[in-house]
Amino acid sequence: MPDDTVRFDIGPEQAGESGHAPQIEFLCDPALFGRIPAPERAIRFAPEWFRRLDRDMGMPDANGMPGLTVKACLPVTDAFALGFVIPLPYDVLLHVPEDRVSIGLGWAENVAFAPIDQHHPGQIGAPNAPFEAAMPLKFVNPWRIKVPEGYSALFMQPLNRPDLPFTTFSGLVDCDRFDTTVNMPFLWTGPLGEHVLPAGTPIAQIVPIRRDALIKEGQARASSEDERAEQNEAARRKYNEVSTYAREWRVKK
Repeated sequence: MPDDTVRFDIGPEQAGESGHAPQIEFLCDPALFGRIPAPERAIRFAPEWFRRLDRDMGMPDANGMPGLTVKACLPVTDAFALGFVIPLPYDVLLHVPEDRVSIGLGWAENVAFAPIDQHHPGQIGAPNAPFEAAMPLKFVNPWRIKVPEGYSALFMQPLNRPDLPFTTFSGLVDCDRFDTTVNMPFLWTGPLGEHVLPAGTPIAQIVPIRRDALIKEGQARASSEDERAEQNEAARRKYNEVSTYAREWRVKK
């Protein structure tokens, strides 16, 4: 493995003709490798509020079943584990004034590059609604992303992270053809005043997507009698049995 590359399997079940699972690779300048936090599987960045939460509420729910917290919700856990996360490379100081526009930025003098830059407000239509008091910033990403032919990378706000004081804009990038880094625009949504975003803060969740697997056709229709019966039976089991989703419906990712 090259010294400036972090490589992960996308999924063993998707092995191609070579018999090898497709991989996503994160490449950075050799001078930076090992000196800045590297991308990792997204589950490694599950937030502290989720990690410390008990699974059991210690009280029954409305159906008399054990009351459970979101810690017991496997779809939420699967969302935390989906894809990969790019972390902030350096500590960043932000001074957010009352107008939320003239945001001051600072970092250590010896960093290799500026980790945050600014966009022109007009690029998002500010100060028109919904950006009356907003300054679009961008995380400068030192990691080039390589995916196999036919894959794109979905960049998005880390999922289920209302604790983060910013919102990263989403974008779908054809990283199998785009041979350079992708910066991540964001808006500061946290409080006014001075704040430090520490190195290692998750700034974007990355999900590799096979373009030929996208579902592009859909319809809305009334359910059939059999489908209603199927739905009613699933709802009955959902609310009256313990861990039915985990035992019978969830598929390991």
